[in-house]
Amino acid sequence: MPIAVSLSPGVPEEARVLGVPVFAGRQLPASSVAELNVDYLAERGFEGKVGETCALPADDGSTIVALGLGKPDAVDAETLRRAAAAFVRAAWQDQRAALALMAGTTSGLDRVAAGQAIAEGALMASYRFTRYKGDPKPCRIETLAVVGKGVQLQRGIDRGVEIAGAVALARDLVNEPAGVMTPRRLEAIATEVAERAGLQLTVMDEVAIENENLGGLAGVAKGSAEPPRLLQLTYDPPQAKGTLALVGKGITFDSGGLSIKTADGMATMKTDMSGAAAVIAAMSVLPTFAPKVKVIGIVPTTENMPSGTAIKPGDVLKIRNGKTVEVLNTDAEGRLVLADGLSLAVEAGVDAIVDVATLTGACVVALGPKIAGLMGNDDAWIEQVEAAAARAGEGVWRLPLPGDYRKDIDSEVADIKNTGGRSGGALTAGLFLKEFVGDRPWAHLDIAGPARSEADEGYTSRGGTGVGVRTLIEVVSRFRKPAKAARGARE
Repeated sequence: MPIAVSLSPGVPEEARVLGVPVFAGRQLPASSVAELNVDYLAERGFEGKVGETCALPADDGSTIVALGLGKPDAVDAETLRRAAAAFVRAAWQDQRAALALMAGTTSGLDRVAAGQAIAEGALMASYRFTRYKGDPKPCRIETLAVVGKGVQLQRGIDRGVEIAGAVALARDLVNEPAGVMTPRRLEAIATEVAERAGLQLTVMDEVAIENENLGGLAGVAKGSAEPPRLLQLTYDPPQAKGTLALVGKGITFDSGGLSIKTADGMATMKTDMSGAAAVIAAMSVLPTFAPKVKVIGIVPTTENMPSGTAIKPGDVLKIRNGKTVEVLNTDAEGRLVLADGLSLAVEAGVDAIVDVATLTGACVVALGPKIAGLMGNDDAWIEQVEAAAARAGEGVWRLPLPGDYRKDIDSEVADIKNTGGRSGGALTAGLFLKEFVGDRPWAHLDIAGPARSEADEGYTSRGGTGVGVRTLIEVVSRFRKPAKAARGARE
C-alpha cells in the first residue's frame, strides 16, 4: 500500500517518528523543529553527510531521526531526495511519520522542486516487489507528513507522488518474471494505462508487423512461441507546440537467440524490457501534468529465443525504412527492434526523438552500473536531455558517435550489419541506431547499467530501478522544439 504523503504546517501529534535535518559537522538549521543532542550524535559517529541517519529517543516516547544534508550551500533536489529516502528506510516499521526537511534547509531551492524531490525520494525508497514473497516485510509507513506550508510546496509534493507512482509502475513491469510479462501481457498493461490516463493506443499484432514491413521486430520474434507486438501510445493535447517520440526497447526476455547467452548471462534478462517500461510509465502521467507537446510512445516488444525457426547469424533482415541488416550476432537484437521503432517515429513527422534501451554490455563496462550512456546526432537536443536527467537526479554521461567508427558496421552483403565487434561496442550500437533516425534530432539513452540494482540503496531497491522514467517526464515537461538548423553532434 503506497504511503499517503501530505503537507502539514507543524509536526502532527500522532507522528511517532520525526525526521530532522542536520548539516555537515552536525550543524542544526536555525529553524529546526526539534532539539537534538549533538554530543550524542558525535558519539554515534554521525557527521551530517548526505543520506546519513541517526535515531534518537524523544521524551514523549517517539523517535527523532537525524538526517544528514551535507554542506548548507550545496543542498539541492537530489540532496532532499536522498535524505527523504534515508528517512523512510530508518522509519520502515513506524506507521505514522513526519519529515521536516523544509525547516531552514532550502532557502535557495525552488519549492516546487523541493517538494517533488522529497515525495519522490520517500516513495521510491518505500517500494518493494513482494508479489511472490511468502513473508514480504513491506514498508509499514502509512502516512508521511511533510512539515511546511505553501501552494508551491504542495504542488511539488503532488507532482512527486505522481512521478514516484510512475517509477513504481516501471519497476513492477521489469520485476515480473518473463513468463508472466510477455509481449501480450505488456499489451494488456498498455491498454489499461491508455484507458486510465486517456491516451490513444494503437497495437500491431504479429500479422500487422509482417504486413507493415517491421523486419527487425519480426525477425527477432521468429524464435519465440510468444507473438510480438508493436505498441504505440499517444498523448495529443490541444495547441501542442511540437511532437516528440519516445521509443523503448521491449525485449521481455533475452536468451541471446542462437548466439545464446550463458546461464549467468540470462539470469536477469527479464530486465531487457526496461526501456519499454520507462516509456509506458512516463506516458501514464502525461495527461496529469498536461504538457503542451504531443508525445508518441513507441514500444516494439518480443522475446529473443533460440529455436528451429529463429533467425541465424548471417541472415538479412529488412527494416521498416528499407535498409537491410546482416545479423551476425542474434544477441545484438535490441537495435533491430529499435530500428523499426525509430523508423516509425520518423514517419510520424516528429520534431525530436529519445530512445531508451538496455542496449550494450559495453556501456556498463565504460560507465559502470549507475550511469547511462547518452548519444545522439544533435548537440542542442542532447543538451536538453542531459539537463532533464540532471534535474531528475538520474546519472548520464555523454559519449561520442565517431564518424570514423561507422565503417565498423559496414556489411559485405547488406546495407549494414548489426555488430561492430567488441571494441567501442556502445558507440557502434549508437551509430547503428543513427541509420534509422534520418535528419530528426535524436538522443539515445543506453541504460544497460542503471536499469537494475543488486542492492537496496538510497531510493533504489534491488531489482528493476525504473530508470529513465523521471528523465523522460522532465524532457517532456520542458520540451523545446530543436531548431531545424541545429544538426550534427560533436564526434
